[in-house]
Amino acid sequence: MVPQNVYHPCGAKGKRVIIQFDGVYMNPTVFINGANIGQHPYGYTSFWYDITDKIKFGEKNLVAVEVKNEGQNSRWYSGSGIYRHVWLTVADPVRIAQWGTAVTTPDVSASGAKINIKTKILNEGSDAQKVSLIIRILDPNGVEVGKIQKEKDIKAGATFEFDQDAEIQSPKLWSCEVPALYTAVAEVYAGMHVVDQERSTFGIRKLSFDTQNGFMLNGNSVKLKGGCFHNDNGPLGGKQYDRAEERKVELLKASGYNAIRCSHNPPSPAFLAACDRLGMLVIDEAFDCWKYGKNAYDYHLYFNDWWKRDIESMVTRDRNHPSVIMWSIGNEIPERTTPEGVDEAKMLGNYIKSIDNTRAITAAVNYSPGDRDSYFNTLDVGGYNYAVGGDNNQKSFYETEHEHAPGRIMMGTESYPWDAFGSWMEVEDHPYVIGDFVWTAWDYMGEASIGWLGYQQGASFYPWNLAFCGDIDICGWKRPQSYYRDALWKTDQLSIFITPPKPSFALNPLIEPWSKWNWVDAVAGWNWKGYENKPITVNVYSSCKEVELFLNGKSLGKKATDRSTKFEAAWTVPYQAGKLTAIGYDGDKKVNTAEIITAATPTQIKLTADRTELKADNQDLSYITIQLLDKAGILNPNAENLLRFSITGPATIVGVGNANPRSVESNQLPQRKAWRGKCLVIIKSTRKAGEIKLNVSASGLSNKTLSLQSK
Repeated sequence: MVPQNVYHPCGAKGKRVIIQFDGVYMNPTVFINGANIGQHPYGYTSFWYDITDKIKFGEKNLVAVEVKNEGQNSRWYSGSGIYRHVWLTVADPVRIAQWGTAVTTPDVSASGAKINIKTKILNEGSDAQKVSLIIRILDPNGVEVGKIQKEKDIKAGATFEFDQDAEIQSPKLWSCEVPALYTAVAEVYAGMHVVDQERSTFGIRKLSFDTQNGFMLNGNSVKLKGGCFHNDNGPLGGKQYDRAEERKVELLKASGYNAIRCSHNPPSPAFLAACDRLGMLVIDEAFDCWKYGKNAYDYHLYFNDWWKRDIESMVTRDRNHPSVIMWSIGNEIPERTTPEGVDEAKMLGNYIKSIDNTRAITAAVNYSPGDRDSYFNTLDVGGYNYAVGGDNNQKSFYETEHEHAPGRIMMGTESYPWDAFGSWMEVEDHPYVIGDFVWTAWDYMGEASIGWLGYQQGASFYPWNLAFCGDIDICGWKRPQSYYRDALWKTDQLSIFITPPKPSFALNPLIEPWSKWNWVDAVAGWNWKGYENKPITVNVYSSCKEVELFLNGKSLGKKATDRSTKFEAAWTVPYQAGKLTAIGYDGDKKVNTAEIITAATPTQIKLTADRTELKADNQDLSYITIQLLDKAGILNPNAENLLRFSITGPATIVGVGNANPRSVESNQLPQRKAWRGKCLVIIKSTRKAGEIKLNVSASGLSNKTLSLQSK
């Protein structure tokens, strides 16, 4: 039981009291003052209860949540308990229903847009009411650009859905580059009194999908530069603070991503709000299984009784987010090649479209023998997991599939990091392949070592605990494959990585040949004492037309880096300490420079906060990267010093990490070893304002203090 005291607000008698849980993993039962008010098995959909009849007005009330996270119910780290927000709302009996507002933009052009707003109003009072609904539409600058109004007599105990249209002249369209957000401010009047108000943010944009033009946003072709991610937030575990969700989107956007597949469950509302603000496209996914499970205690136990409620929760909660462009009904569903599975897919897709018909339906489908066409035919966009290989005529998988099903719109819903070049070239070459989503964009806990030891997994893999396959590691730092993806997606990119003379970790001689979630063994360091004059491979990832490599000022030659070289080049270099420099050229013009310098023993600690001002709301976070530098300010990639942390002021340390996939150190204790010269501390504000000071110490090094402000 997780009890929470609730003090009822003044003047609440006669109102309705609603409690909403954004996410509880899993199978919680909720009690109010000892009374069981309901159960919600799925750990990833939001749910709510009207608890008015259980409240003792004017007295202390007790909310208790019993969580039953039992048995093997997940294929990845899910966290446990109340890991998203809980909301308590006091509302009038006449009010807007929970998730009862639906904003769509059926007609969109640069000159004007039609906005349709459906608003479901409840009258849970004892008398009929003349209800007026006034909606003001505010543009991204908060200026009113539209107003609509309707009235309706609503009987006691009845529900009515208002259906209203508005015209917006010269709208600012929502896009990845300019994510303009409008706000619909709804006011509900019962007679002459305002009884409810709701603000719904939305974007004005137009979506289309076809095999000739691919995916189009506002009439412009957009290639989905995508990645998948799981639900956890690294050192925070399953906790989904708003700032953690926002930072994830910020860092993925900075690394070139424009699309995220939420695998394999609906994300937090805070994540989608961040995607709306920052211009990130989203595939909102419902389930990892339906009637037939992948673990003994997973969602298949509840699917028959709960799928409809969980779909309704996902779609009604998330339908106003302009970032959401597709609904995914499932991932690698076991029964996908059977008539039963096809019927289930139709059932899910049809129900989604009965609620929201403005987006495409998709699913992630892995290869299996049998009839896949019937399943794909239930989808608007066919999602392919690991679409690699081809026929004997050297046609790619997608080319062969297109010949088989020329009307099918396709995308890679999962792809191997190892196949990054080939997977992206398919998107570049074929309009019917609208995007590619690597597994994964962000590393995660669970499926330990699929990015190094691979499959088949076993107990001998311990102490591996991270998947080690993400472009971005669990601390939010770019891994080598992310720099390679920069070269695929952006112009004039350049980076240097070294193939270690001995593997970074022990290898798995029994790895399956199809297990390709790994990247090459690559390190951003030029510290190889003991290998003097021995050959070491230097790899350059580049979208410059040519690259010249230098060691200690001496040129080692130029090499082309373009599609014909897969945007990479390699040199075999006899090791000498000093400086490696790569210069990228476009013709005779230098367009970029990268370098790696041999580091000496660390002598100093460097602290860098992503934000130095926090809100005093008991929720805000600052992520502080700690680097161990030599006297010249060069990061030492071999440093693994034990770092100790202390904090003063109105904040707490809520997580520490280093992205070492084999580390079993605590994510909560105020200490952590560095790995590859770095460590991370996450600080959370309290409700008090004031100065916060983080002190970091390590044996043999001078302490370092960082000051932040909470306001």
